[in-house]
Amino acid sequence: MDKEKTTPKSFNDWPNHQGFDTSYVEHSPIELPVTGVIPSCAAGVLYRTGIGARDIPTDTNGIYKTGHWFDCNAVVHRFQILPPDANHPTVRVLYNSRSTCDSMIKQIAETGKRDAMTFGRQYDPCMSYFRKVMSLFQPMGGKLAPDGITMSITLSVNFPGIDRAAKKKNEGHASGIQTLMNKSDTKLFQSLDPETLEPIGIASQSTLHKDLTGPLAAAHARSDPVTGDVFNYNLDLGRRSTYRVFRASASTGQTSILATIPGAAPAYIHSLFLTENYVILCVWNAFFTVGGLSILWHRNIIDAIADFDASKPARWYVIDKRPVEQGGKGLIATYESEAFFCFHTVNAYEEASSSESGDGIDIVADLVAYKNIDCLKRYYLDNVISTSPDAGSYANDIEAHQIYKRFRLPLIPNTTTTTTTTTTTTNTTPSSPLKVITEFTLPPLDTPELPTLNPRYTTKPHRYVYGVCASGESSFLDGLVKVDTKTRETVFWTRHAQNAGEPIFIPRYEDGDEDDGVLLSVVLDGLVGKSYLLVLDAKNMQELGRAQVKGAVGFGFHGTHVPAGKGGRALDY
Repeated sequence: MDKEKTTPKSFNDWPNHQGFDTSYVEHSPIELPVTGVIPSCAAGVLYRTGIGARDIPTDTNGIYKTGHWFDCNAVVHRFQILPPDANHPTVRVLYNSRSTCDSMIKQIAETGKRDAMTFGRQYDPCMSYFRKVMSLFQPMGGKLAPDGITMSITLSVNFPGIDRAAKKKNEGHASGIQTLMNKSDTKLFQSLDPETLEPIGIASQSTLHKDLTGPLAAAHARSDPVTGDVFNYNLDLGRRSTYRVFRASASTGQTSILATIPGAAPAYIHSLFLTENYVILCVWNAFFTVGGLSILWHRNIIDAIADFDASKPARWYVIDKRPVEQGGKGLIATYESEAFFCFHTVNAYEEASSSESGDGIDIVADLVAYKNIDCLKRYYLDNVISTSPDAGSYANDIEAHQIYKRFRLPLIPNTTTTTTTTTTTTNTTPSSPLKVITEFTLPPLDTPELPTLNPRYTTKPHRYVYGVCASGESSFLDGLVKVDTKTRETVFWTRHAQNAGEPIFIPRYEDGDEDDGVLLSVVLDGLVGKSYLLVLDAKNMQELGRAQVKGAVGFGFHGTHVPAGKGGRALDY
């Protein structure tokens, strides 16, 4: 289905600025009024990241103003969806929320500044190098309060290995949820109480393994849908930056480093890929200057990234998922592709090779790409709410919008037929990497951002992908889209002045069709300044029901749904 291209309007045409400047929270659970029908398959707990007030009054009668969407003060939201019972014939929804960075907000109010590294805010270049190092690499222990950071980008339930360091003493929570972790693109975890959302403590990836000491990681760790093992990387910056790709075992709680890749270009990498047998780390074109040490000078991520250079290919590292002691081979292949930038990978899977020259397997990998890194600046808040003179150019520039891409990595070396162990996980990068094939792309207005799919198809061939989209009617994301990757057809959900967040797919049946389920999305009604939990039929993108919130839920990024009675098992996307 083609979507009519319209002239983008100012975000100011819709009175929904509350989405970027809201202090609405509900500490105690309240029942939300429900209209329509919410199917019982949605029962469970939905957690959502969000943002709070943009402006913080300071003790000197000034205003500290957050500049970039990714730097906003964190608020976490919890929707408990209760199935019908003897006393309640229909589904009910309870809601509570909490600011998770109150100590940081207090420090800003007292000093008029934020000491920690940010994504897009500029700092005084005269600050001493020593102070920058100490601020960026904040020590653990008692020096950092549980609510002393803002980092609500993704959320993890029962993250393996962390519970021994950042778990509130209790007998467990609803649906078997023991721990809830706030994450961002750093080595840190913020532990939250799964019911009250109260910050409990701060942990680091070095809690998982002593060698995971670098400051950066992917906000989107990846979970094996069969074992529950979680995979991510840790990036150590310097003259010779090093990636360490690791696995946290769900069964043992132990963490193993699968591959150590020294000398690879340090970059801002928000997510990675996982297949049945491999982890794929794609180092795309968001390379840090000066080995990443420029972050210390600029005090933010955006200014530390080099200008986009289309002549520098993206590099893909394919790594055996098994640890060394189980026969893992570490880094087994390296590929190169055209230059691009990416926030979010979609899915990856293995299939028989399509090459005539060999009998191996190929990896098919889908992601949401950008032609350059201009999108990073699109999300400065003055651009989003159209108070900047550049806002119109970002809204109208289709070249700065996302593009769905499918890549193929041909003839992956087979590591599953041998049990011979290796003696080290350290690998060198080959001088002549293999070439990645681009299979197809989708146009910007048909491409979902914040992409999700039926979780039963993680690491398997998938057909349908869901996400948010920019319809061209405002300077922000303002609709939902379903993409059929087989027919390349799209179906949209859009309503005037309604801004929807990431849709999360809930299967209706264990063995149903791939798109037989519901989508959960938190939507801001810009006309009334209040949000609601929207439930769509994933087959036809038609509304089934909604639960109305009393205030505006600040625009966040991601969430996770723990089905009722599933023992707290939720995939890391």
